[in-house]
Amino acid sequence: MKKLAIFDIDGTIFRSSLLIELVDALIHEGIFKPSVMRIYERDKRAWLDRKGDYDAYIESVIRAFLKNIKGVPYARFARVAKKVVALHKNRVYRYTRDLVRALRRRGYWLVAISHSPRGVVGPFAAQMGFNKVYGLLYELGPTRRFNGKVMFEDLIFDKAKIVARVLAKEGVTLSGSVGVGDTESDIPFLKLVTRAICFNPNGKLYRAARRHGWEIVVERKDVVYRM
Repeated sequence: MKKLAIFDIDGTIFRSSLLIELVDALIHEGIFKPSVMRIYERDKRAWLDRKGDYDAYIESVIRAFLKNIKGVPYARFARVAKKVVALHKNRVYRYTRDLVRALRRRGYWLVAISHSPRGVVGPFAAQMGFNKVYGLLYELGPTRRFNGKVMFEDLIFDKAKIVARVLAKEGVTLSGSVGVGDTESDIPFLKLVTRAICFNPNGKLYRAARRHGWEIVVERKDVVYRM
């Protein structure tokens, strides 16, 4: 049985959020109106100025996406997603990029998990060699246009359930497994793996890592620190 390796994507491998880049690109391509930026620009500015937190910023980006994706043809969305991946495919952290490559060479079954749309996470993770990708799925109507509904939220927002699903369907083992995450939403799968790595963790994950004795790794500029 192959050993399992699970990676969060946004902020852990990709040095931003695929959803943020996707929404910006949808606006740039004229699929979303420029006024959509008003939904999240205040929270973005507060985060950049270190007067607000990232969670508020990303939640406002999610709201912007959900309020405006309804009625968009999937074909147009997919073209923009492809452009986003082509433009940002190398915008990754060295530590996690190299870890993915090393584990792939060692025969690990690689799983990517993200709360960004599956339509952009899939191509990004595929070009890195992941075997399986989990991202948010947005329902399509009979004309292949988004209807604004999110599918399988109970699975995607519970990463322990994803691990159970992978173990049941893919014939892999948790023995010798590796998990890499950066926020508290990754704690459920980090508790399950043999080697838990908290990479550039936020405060909540950092405190959990100290309690559980998990590895803490920080990449800053061209230096990787192990704490």
